Amino acid sequence: MADIFGFDAFSPKQIAEKVDNIGVVKARLPLVSMVMLGVLAGAFIGLGGLYFTLVKSDASLGFASQQVLGGLTFSLGLLLVIVAGAELFTGNNLLAMAWADKKITTLELLRNWLIVSLANLVGAVGLAFLVFFSDHAAMNDGAIAAMYAQIAAAKCELPFWTAFFRGVLCNVLVCMAVWMALAGRSVIDKAVAIVFPISAFVAAGFEHSVANMYFIPLAMLLKVSGTVDVADSVSMLGFVGNLVPVILGNLVGGSVLVGLVYHIIYLRKQ
Repeated sequence: MADIFGFDAFSPKQIAEKVDNIGVVKARLPLVSMVMLGVLAGAFIGLGGLYFTLVKSDASLGFASQQVLGGLTFSLGLLLVIVAGAELFTGNNLLAMAWADKKITTLELLRNWLIVSLANLVGAVGLAFLVFFSDHAAMNDGAIAAMYAQIAAAKCELPFWTAFFRGVLCNVLVCMAVWMALAGRSVIDKAVAIVFPISAFVAAGFEHSVANMYFIPLAMLLKVSGTVDVADSVSMLGFVGNLVPVILGNLVGGSVLVGLVYHIIYLRKQ
């Protein structure tokens, strides 16, 4: 059937085997490589957030247009991670498959998640500083700065369980985007696979921990500089209060609802 219809992609079982094997490689990357690739991923996701905010700041667009177009632009972040190469905490939640298959140890799994998430934080915050000093937020008569303040305040004011479940739903879609990108054999294949799940999670308002590592620090910088009025909730306490439930939600969504589910379906020993 594949020959008849020209369906040139890896099957779901082949994807599961690829994720399993890639997980071993990722878990055992040298420390310097893991850190540098993690920093890149944080910056890449931040660039997607920057692109998203540009669209969101356009008051002439309706709600649906802002959300969908914003989601499409945010997809830039994962496209850079997958095509250019980087280590993203949320995508690396799929290492749970290699762990469940006993190809990597619990220590290797947790080491990867901890190092990559911290490196993502450095990359995202570093980009926030660069964007702040570039005065990018002054564009559109300051509407971009106001939008950063609005986005960050909404995130910092989320109740714990709301942030948690939005994190779960977000990373189900992110890990499905990574999963489907592995089915493709060309850059175009990967781009098509990535855009729809990523734009869907952004349009729906779900929570991505690494994106929040860019949005909230940038709003905090704008607050300190007096560039724009920013809510009191946008603070270090609000930042941590957002990241804790969102990271936990991302872990459940990516590791359990995608990684372990596909492990049971395709890789579990009968």
